[in-house]
Amino acid sequence: MNNILILTNSIGGLHCFRKEVVKAIRDSGYDVYISEPDNDERVKYFEEIGCHVYRTVFNRRGMNPLADLRLLLQYKKYINELKPKVVLTYTIKPNIYGGIACRLTHSQQIANITGLGDSVENGGWLQKLTVYLYKTGLSKSKCVFFQNLSNREFCINNKIANEHSILLPGSGVNIKHHRYQDYPKDEGLIRFLFIGRLLKDKGIEELFETARLIKTKYPNTEFQILGSVEGPYQSKLDELTKSGFITHLGKTSDVRPYIGAVECTVMPSYHEGMSNVNLESAANGRPVITTDVPGCRETVDDGLTGFLVAAKSTESLTDAVERFIALPYNQKVLMGQNARKKVEREFDRQIVVDAYLNEIECLTNV
Repeated sequence: MNNILILTNSIGGLHCFRKEVVKAIRDSGYDVYISEPDNDERVKYFEEIGCHVYRTVFNRRGMNPLADLRLLLQYKKYINELKPKVVLTYTIKPNIYGGIACRLTHSQQIANITGLGDSVENGGWLQKLTVYLYKTGLSKSKCVFFQNLSNREFCINNKIANEHSILLPGSGVNIKHHRYQDYPKDEGLIRFLFIGRLLKDKGIEELFETARLIKTKYPNTEFQILGSVEGPYQSKLDELTKSGFITHLGKTSDVRPYIGAVECTVMPSYHEGMSNVNLESAANGRPVITTDVPGCRETVDDGLTGFLVAAKSTESLTDAVERFIALPYNQKVLMGQNARKKVEREFDRQIVVDAYLNEIECLTNV
């Protein structure tokens, strides 16, 4: 058998950010099996390139011991049946319970920490429990990929990962798919775009207030939101949309036209593994205003490709937006060009593809 098993919590995420890795593995002659929880049409892409897809439904966020035990047993069943050369795991539950299943079956795991999650970032007893689960799941992993240095240091210091851990440039960007787009013409309107789910930890509350303050002071601005609404923010979004402070664009499977139509993107997130939104925006030639936190700060050279702001600070975010508005048009264009060059230099997805192929080759040739 020449099988590779991939465990993920989202077929959409696998398709958007890792399909090049999966295709490269398939093209290298491996039989690829994917376990994912979604009923999503993007499964078709992986089936068309010859992958086998299992639908494994589980709750991505909740902690239910019985449900998580069922997930662990399902992963163990897949591994026993397929006897994969290597198991690749992405995101928290596949990393943890996939890792435990690999330990129980003496299988080789390559994990990817795409972010530590709210339970670790927010501290307290939940952090202690999650760290314990991470240790249990990843301590025997053959390789752990990290998307930012802060996450890597945390995991090594807490003995979650061993020294064989590798820092990747996030998920990288397909720079052929996300091409440089000419900057919008200077017609007086300055548009800011937020892409993502409307969650507190994405900085949506600070964005709402900044939009209200800036739009009141600068009528020639527009704040756009592209993404789904979650939690308590629907009524607030409706209010701000009705008042003209926010333009809600809904959801999309292709962000490129929306990025190309604005002057700047904004991501005031509290924490990220590595912000794909920032990388894709920069790849399309747009300046980015984002927070000075791990997973965001790496994506921006402050003052050259965008601005870094303090997390959880409306004042800092509003100040950066005002500074951007005040820039001469040609400097905004230059920022976008610099952003594209930075992505080409540091975040080309081929770097990630090569890292995976190298690790898989090392493990399968032992």
